Order: sequence, then C-alpha cells, then structure tokens
Amino acid sequence: MHLTKVDPRALKDNPDRTRQTKATSQADALLLATIKAVGIIQPPVIFPETGGGNGYIIDAGHRRVQQAIIAGIEEIEVLVAEPSNDNGVMRSLVDNIAREPLNAVDQWRGIERLVALGWTEEAIAVALALPVRQVRKLRLLANILPAMLDCIAKGNMPNEQQLRVIAAASLDEQSAIWKANKPKKGDPEVSWYRIANGLTKKRMYARDASFGDDLAQAYGIEWVEDLFAPADQDSRYTNNVEAFLGAQQEWMTLHLPRRGVIAETNSWGEATLPPKAERVHGKPGKTDRAAMYLDREGKVQTVHFRMPEPQKPSRKVDDAGEDDVVMARPRPDVTRRGIAMIGDFRTDALHDALERGTIEDDTLMALLVLALAGRNITVASGAGDDVYGFARMERHAVRLVADDGTLAQDMVTLRSAARAALIDALSARVNRSDSGIVARIAGVAIGADGFLPNMGTEDFLDCLSRAALERSCKETPVLPRARVRETRAALVEHFATERFVHPAALFAPDAAEIAKWLSSNTVAANDDEDVDAAAATVAEDPADQEPGEFLDAAE
Repeated sequence: MHLTKVDPRALKDNPDRTRQTKATSQADALLLATIKAVGIIQPPVIFPETGGGNGYIIDAGHRRVQQAIIAGIEEIEVLVAEPSNDNGVMRSLVDNIAREPLNAVDQWRGIERLVALGWTEEAIAVALALPVRQVRKLRLLANILPAMLDCIAKGNMPNEQQLRVIAAASLDEQSAIWKANKPKKGDPEVSWYRIANGLTKKRMYARDASFGDDLAQAYGIEWVEDLFAPADQDSRYTNNVEAFLGAQQEWMTLHLPRRGVIAETNSWGEATLPPKAERVHGKPGKTDRAAMYLDREGKVQTVHFRMPEPQKPSRKVDDAGEDDVVMARPRPDVTRRGIAMIGDFRTDALHDALERGTIEDDTLMALLVLALAGRNITVASGAGDDVYGFARMERHAVRLVADDGTLAQDMVTLRSAARAALIDALSARVNRSDSGIVARIAGVAIGADGFLPNMGTEDFLDCLSRAALERSCKETPVLPRARVRETRAALVEHFATERFVHPAALFAPDAAEIAKWLSSNTVAANDDEDVDAAAATVAEDPADQEPGEFLDAAE
C-alpha cells in the first residue's frame, strides 16, 4: 500500500461496498464544510481496476471523494491497496465494524489542543461536525477529577446537568465525594446522580430576585458568576438562601397591593388562600384581591382571588326528622372549579372581543339589547335604594352627552362608549354577575371563541374526569395512559406549543338551550296587542283618563 495523488473525478465507485445507505444532507454538508476548512485528514483507499480496466476503484472513502469533487479540489491524496479477489468487500466490512469512535475524554484533549493553536469553539464544531454545545460540554472535563475522567473515558458519561454540577465544585470537594461513591471492583457503573447530588448547593439566582441592589446589600448578599452558564442570561447566584428569601419577603411587604395578602405555600408549592377564597384564573376584576407568595425556586408569584358571599347551609329533612341519605354521584366531566374557570375564561374572552374585535354598528345595537336583557342587569324605578347599577352605566352615558345636553354625533365616541358599557354588562362568570345565555349568544356574534386562552394547563385539566381527558386525546398524538395523572401530564406537555379549548368552554349554546330560552321569554301576540291599544288610548287624550284607567287597560 502506497500514498499517491489522483484526480477525484477519475475514481470509480465500488458496487460491492458495505455501507450502501446514503448519508443525510446535513451530514454531507458538515463533511463538505470540514473538507473546505481542514482538507481530507484520512486519505481514501483505492485499488486498481481488474478485468482489463486501467482505472481505480474506491475501496473506502466514497463520501470523502464525492465531497472533494463538490468542493472543487482537483487533486487529493489516496492510499493505493493491492487488488483482491473479493473486490475489497472484506476490507470494507472489517473497517466499518472495527472502527471505534474516540471517547469523550480523548475528544476533549484533542479539542483543547486545537484551542491552544487558536481555534474557536465554533470552528472546531464545524470541523468535527459537532454542535457547539457539545464542544462546550466536553470542555467542562477540564475541571473534573482525574479519577472521574478515567471512568468517563470508559464510556460512563454523566449527563450535561450532572457534569456542570461536578465541574462547578472544587477538586477537593470532588475528591471527597468520589471517595464515598466510587464504584466497587468489578462494578463499572458510577452513580453520577449521587455524586452530583452530593455536590449540589442550593443556588438562588439574581434573575429570579425581585429586590434590587439596596436590599441585596442590606441582607449581605454577594453574587457569584456561574462561568459555565449560557452567555445570553444573567447567571449570577448566591448560596445564602436565607438572606435571599428574607430580601424577597421584605420586597413583597413593600410592594403588596392594597387589600393584598402574603400567602404561605403548601406541599405542592401552591399559594394557600384565605378560607373560602375563590381563585381567579382570568383577568382580575376591580374587587378581586391579590396574594403574593414565594414558589419553590424563591421567585415572587402573584395570584388573584375573590371572597364569595356567605351562604346559609340548607339540609333536607325527611318526615322522621332524619337527614336524607344522598347517594354518591359519578364525577362530572368538568368539576365546579372547572366550570368556574370556564366562566372566567369566557368573560375575559368576551370582553377582549368587545374591546378589540370587529363589530358592525347594527350588531353593536343588537348587543346592547342583549346586554340589557341579562340576568345580572337590574333596572330600578327610582324608589329603591340600589343606585349602583345606574352609576355603572352613567359613567359611560356621560361620554355621549354634550355640554348643552344634546347627544354627541361622533361615531368613534359612540362605539367606544358602547363597547365599554357592554364590557360592564355582559359576564359569564359563575356568580351573581352571570348574564346567562345572552352572554354566550353575544360571544358567538363577535367571535369571542378566538379570544379564549390555552386551556391545556395542569390547573384546568385537573378539573376533567378520566373520560373527558381521554376524549381530549382524540385530536392529538397523545394516547391515554393507565393513570389519569400520566394522561394529564402528557396532554399538558403536548399543549405547551398548541392552543387547546375544551368544547364545554365554547360560547355557542345548543339548540335545546336556545329553544328553552326563546319559549320562556316570548311575549304572546295578544299581550302585545293589548299593550299597544292601551298606549294608543293614552296617546289620544291623557287629560280625559281617570287615575288608574291606563293601568286597567294595560292589565
């Protein structure tokens, strides 16, 4: 076997080569970039053509030859082997089977030599066809204990997170933890989890801090830079957990909203709200309250809640004076809390559509009629003491009245006031502000379904029964799991990048609901005629009417 130079275009492919599967376009592109950057490091192997031919056949290195031709190289170095009676099949097979890639430690040592020669991590990644992140991960081995490197060289490699934790510790700390956790003789497995866990120190990051430098200095917090963290984020941290949490608590105290509370957390890291408080999952209203708390990472979080009106408990008692026995009911598809969340989502979507959606003028007027027909709207006669409903609507009406008492003709002002009034009037929340079916009809008219949020969250999916969860899997690649929580977790992961709206949250009421509402609110034709006749009588000459005569006619 001898080394020579040939034109790569003159070489012929070996029809009996072992590796017949084509490489991916990405792999070919990386190989081409490598050849352009550093040339062909390992010369291809060729052998003379037999059977009367005078050319050369490629024995090993078909991709290298092909990419050299694409790169425009006119001459490459090759190794010329002696011809064989099997056309090089055995050599090709042995070469592909016996070839072993470099282990991680040898790769790291080679990378460090290239860095010492002035190569950048990006250039090394291109030349070796590796991701830049993999090059940076291998460079962490420079901070690893030599005894650990010996195990890594044998193929027992920790994952990236464990490697970062170990590399961040000092060699003395690594030596102590390695002495307690190194594998026994005959057991090649290393528990990198226990090693990394033993070296882990709780870190509180500056990017999670709500407080500023003044509180940091007051609590004696000194930030340390994480040299191995990505360059595009604030990687400063402190191990002084108590000082960090104390500064966060003081910041919450200083910035607590009016009527807000600082809440404790339960074992799941969720805020413990006051007794009987109802959490608001949509946009908070003016009367809703805020609760601030620290999550498991020490971040300041805020949730909103409302306090329900006290309700008197009622129990049915049978004739014998004993409580009725209530049979257990099967769990509904959506729990009461889920229904309340849907009400919040619907109301927020309805208000967003009213504020920002496209609404024609005739639709706007029809919506006002619907809004005034809502269950939550009260029209007072002036004799009562409840003027709260008037105050809400009057603040919108005054925008439409000029200084001389005439109605404004500006359509922009009219539309803005109408939208604001509708937002105050229409509601789908599960409380006394619910407008009923008219809010859902209005939502359909203005496309409020498009404003509903992504409901594929742990918080909402926890409100669904097993059957409802499994139905939610039908339009997704997620398959129902044996356990409900596993199905829910898979759906949450799937819907993290997609928007999911549960069918029960859509605004459109079914035909039965529409028919029932229409039938219960339809005025008989003869009632309309009686009212019209009574009104006409009054219109003829009100002075001739006796007191109470109009009321009799109307009745």
